[in-house]
Amino acid sequence: MEAVAKTKYLKGSPRKARLVIDLIRGVDVSRALSILRFTNKRAADPIAQCLSSAIANATFKAELQNIAIDPDDLWVKTCYVDMGPTKGRRRMRPAPQGRAYREQRHYCHITIEVTSDERPKTENELKAEAAKSRRAETAKGGGGKAKPAPAKKKEVKKVNAQDSPPSVIQPAESVPTPVEPTAQAINAAADQAAAETPEIADAKNVETQTPEALHETKPADEAQLDRNEELERQ
Repeated sequence: MEAVAKTKYLKGSPRKARLVIDLIRGVDVSRALSILRFTNKRAADPIAQCLSSAIANATFKAELQNIAIDPDDLWVKTCYVDMGPTKGRRRMRPAPQGRAYREQRHYCHITIEVTSDERPKTENELKAEAAKSRRAETAKGGGGKAKPAPAKKKEVKKVNAQDSPPSVIQPAESVPTPVEPTAQAINAAADQAAAETPEIADAKNVETQTPEALHETKPADEAQLDRNEELERQ
């Protein structure tokens, strides 16, 4: 059910009225009335009256056609503001630098159409439905990712005990365990080595290691000694 209401020769410029009429386009009737009620514009009250007239026209039209409608199901299908005539009065307004501007009084026409038909979906709603359907498809397809192929199990061949030859167990080689020498054995070996080599001097006997004992000193030069004696005499 559709109904139209018009308000003609509304005092005010169409540019100011369009700021208010754009707030209720495509909105439910009850919400549109609440928006106009709390809008602090001079054109809000006449537009609210025009909207109420459109709701009343829709209800009356439905009664004539014997159709039951709920006013809350109505929504604003179209609404626009047209430019009205300019009043033919001549008024001048002072302007800067001694100039004068002509003053005019503007009027506008308001048209509002309401309907109870099913509302078309907006772009945001279409995008939301497309995203929802896309998520549902990916959920059915396993998240949109290919599932990894199951790993192949390694085949293990079963061998019967009768078919396999008897295994020969070889004895482990015996490794001799090392024996630590005792203190008595070490002393005996040292005594035996000292008896075989008597020329080795005892480290504690310091006298045997002096150069005099080994006759390692060399005689001094006799000519040098005589020369030193002569020098001492002089």
